[in-house]
Order: sequence, then structure tokens, then C-alpha cells
Amino acid sequence: MKSLLSIEQLTAVQISSLLESAADLKRQRGREEQPLAGQTWAMIFTKSSTRTRVSFEVGIRELGGFPMFLSGNDIQLGRGEPIKDTARVLGRMVHGAVIRTFAQQDVVDFAEFSGIPTINALTDDEHPCQILADLLTIQEKHGSWEGKKVAFIGDGFSNMTRSWMWAAKRLGFELAVASPASCQPPVEFLAELDAPNVTITESPAVAATGAHVINTDVWLSMGQEGQQEKELEFAGFQVEAGLLAHAAPGHIVLHCLPAYRGKEISEEVLELHAETIFQQAENRLHAQKAVLVSLAR
Repeated sequence: MKSLLSIEQLTAVQISSLLESAADLKRQRGREEQPLAGQTWAMIFTKSSTRTRVSFEVGIRELGGFPMFLSGNDIQLGRGEPIKDTARVLGRMVHGAVIRTFAQQDVVDFAEFSGIPTINALTDDEHPCQILADLLTIQEKHGSWEGKKVAFIGDGFSNMTRSWMWAAKRLGFELAVASPASCQPPVEFLAELDAPNVTITESPAVAATGAHVINTDVWLSMGQEGQQEKELEFAGFQVEAGLLAHAAPGHIVLHCLPAYRGKEISEEVLELHAETIFQQAENRLHAQKAVLVSLAR
């Protein structure tokens, strides 16, 4: 693996190896090796962030490297420089790049033209680092995802759900996505996915029935905040106590944060499952360190 651009690109063996490494790094925190010693990693963020920025900056430092944060306004990308030109420059100066942006193609192009390890820290298409952290959390709470049912309640074609669907395809667990009809994945995507273990429904209760993991995210992704009419379509899709009554005993609730209490998740449910949700947030650090270690050269 030369870069991490998507869950789609990974094999089941690669995912399992990254999670094994993440678990080891979590246990060894403070005693880990320094594979990034002497390296500078550019962090190019055109989307705002809390957890992604902090976890990558801390992770790079703990592995011996130096993170260089570059917002879209700090560099010429913000003035229209093509991504391939920025990539050619940075590829001659830094050792790796972490990119959080809008277009998936920008991350793909950066990896191609820079020639350095590149990590997708979120695009409109995928959020691979978050999914790795979520899988690590499921592993810690349930022992494994094998034989488990994961339900995702919310936008059926967001970067999170696309990454979850590819994870289910690769790892074989059951995934049920409950989403308003207008927010469901197109038939072309589902045909490409070709995963009979992934089901799409308009009923949150159907998706949640027997689920060991109930997952949700904000209804409006970053950049969609002004689309209040879309938000109205999610009435009835809140993760609340009544919905969880359908889930399997011992279920866990995940939310990648930030959470809008009273919208996609109730205050009661978030606080009841806060330990797991903030363990999930912490696991971003360990999962991303595993990715960094795998790409160190």
C-alpha cells in the first residue's frame, strides 16, 4: 500500500492488518518506535476539522515526525493552482501528505503527481480513516465484526455510508442502511458494489432490528449546511431510545462527531453511549498512526 485513498482500494487482509497494528500502537502508546523520525508530513486541509487535525498532528509527532499544517488559505491551491502542480512541488520537499478536501479526484491526483505517501483524511466520497477507527471500536467492544449486523441511520450516500458499504463488501459483515429515498445510493453504485450483505431501506426500525452496532452521522454533510429542505426529509431518522429497542442486546451506538443533539441523535442516547462514542473518537489517533506506520519509508 503506497497511499490510503479509500476503503474501496483496500483488501480484507490490509484492513485487518491495519487494525491489528492500531491495537498494538494503542497498547504501546508512549513506547512506540519512531518510523517517521526526520520526516515532515504536510497536512493540507480545505475543510475545517477538530478530531482529524488533532489526531494526525499528535500521531505524526508521536511517531517521530513533524506535521506541517497548511489550510486552503495558506497555499496557492486557495488561489486556483492546479492540485497536480502543488503535488509536484510538495513531493520534492516533504515525505508524505494528509489531505482533507472536497473532491476525491484531488487526493488521487495528488498521490499520482507527488509520488509520496498520501492519506485521504476525508473527501466528499470517502472517509477511510474514520471507518478504520470505527472498526477498531467494534473490535474492542464486540471482539469482532464477524457475524454482526451494523445499521447506519441517516444519509445513505454520504462519504461515511460509501466507506461503510465498501467495508462491508470487503469484510463480509451485514450492513443495513436506512435513509430517505432521495438520499439512497444510486443503482449504478449498488451494481458496482455488488454486495448482497448490504441492504438499503427507508425504515430505520427495519435497519436497526437485530443490529449489534447502530451508527449515525450528521444529516447534512460539510458544505450542505444551508440545505434545510433536505434536513426535513430526515424526520423519523433520529437515533433515539425507541429505535434502539429494536437492536440486539448489548448493542453499541457510534457517531463520528460532531453531533447535533436533538437531530440525528437524541441527547439521552448520546449521553448513554458517550463512553463508546468518545472511545471511537480516540481511536482515530491509533488507527491513523497504524496507517502512517504502514506508509513510512
